[in-house]
Amino acid sequence: MAAQFITDHLGKKQGVLLSIKEYNKILKDLEELDDIRAFDSAKKKDNGVRIPLDIYWKKRIAKSQLKKVKLK
Repeated sequence: MAAQFITDHLGKKQGVLLSIKEYNKILKDLEELDDIRAFDSAKKKDNGVRIPLDIYWKKRIAKSQLKKVKLK
């Protein structure tokens, strides 16, 4: 990585210049790290209970319809 630093009159670093390629790589790496952290967090919260997808959708639809009824 060939970063160029922007300094103030005292030589203190105030900013950095990166190529678009380097910037995009950093963004990609940060997104991947965020995904890994989200996965790790979800695994910690996993209680092992699984339900079939069709049952999940039925419950979700019923719940959303119930909210619509309450709003009326």
